[in-house]
Amino acid sequence: MRTHFAIVLLASAFAVSTPAQADQPTRGMQAVNQPVVTRSDYTIDLSAPGGTLPAAELARLDSWFRGLSLGFGDHIYVDGDYVGGAGADVARVAGNYGMMVSGGAPVTAGGVQPGTVRVVVARTRATVPGCPNWDRPASPDFANQQMPNFGCAVSTNLAAMVADPQDLIYGRSGGAVVDAVTGAKAIHMYRNWPLTAINPGQSLRPLKEPNTKEGK
Repeated sequence: MRTHFAIVLLASAFAVSTPAQADQPTRGMQAVNQPVVTRSDYTIDLSAPGGTLPAAELARLDSWFRGLSLGFGDHIYVDGDYVGGAGADVARVAGNYGMMVSGGAPVTAGGVQPGTVRVVVARTRATVPGCPNWDRPASPDFANQQMPNFGCAVSTNLAAMVADPQDLIYGRSGGAVVDAVTGAKAIHMYRNWPLTAINPGQSLRPLKEPNTKEGK
C-alpha cells in the first residue's frame, strides 16, 4: 500500500513540475530568424494630354526614378486611362534603368484623374529583424533550445543576395526553354577568371576565351 501511494505521489509531483509546454519553435531544426519581406508603394501622377507624356513630364519621371534609386527588387506599373501610349513612354524611361513595366497596377489611394496617368513603384525589401541577437550567451542549453543568433548569418546573406525579394514568397517557375550558354557562363568564369584581384590576377592568370571549335 505504501509503495502504491509513493508512486502516485511521485507522478503527481512530476506532472506539476513539468507543465504542458506550448509550441516552442526554438526547439526545432528550422531557424526562427527568417527573412521578412516588406513592400512599399510609391506613386506619382503625370499629365498625359492626348495619351502621351510631354518632355517636361518625362524629365520629371526620370528625376523621380533617380530619387528612388530605382533598381532590382522594384516593380513598375502604370495606371490610368492612357496606359497604352503613356505606358510606352514610361517603359522607355524605365529602360534607362534596366527595368521593365509590369502589367496590372496595384490598388492605390485615390482615383486617377482624367488626362493623367499614375506610375506606381512597388518596392520589396528582405530583412531579418532582430539579427544579430546575442541575448543569451553561447553555452549548452539543457532545454534543447536554439541559440538566439541561430540562423542569422544564413538568413541575412540570403536576404542580401536575392535579386527580387518576392521570390522568397512566391518562388519562380522554371522556363520551358533552357539556355546552355547561360548555365555554362558561371562555370566558365570560375575556371578561367583570376582568383586574386583583377589587375594582379590578370598578369598571373589571364582570362581565356572558350574554345568553341573543339566543343570545349
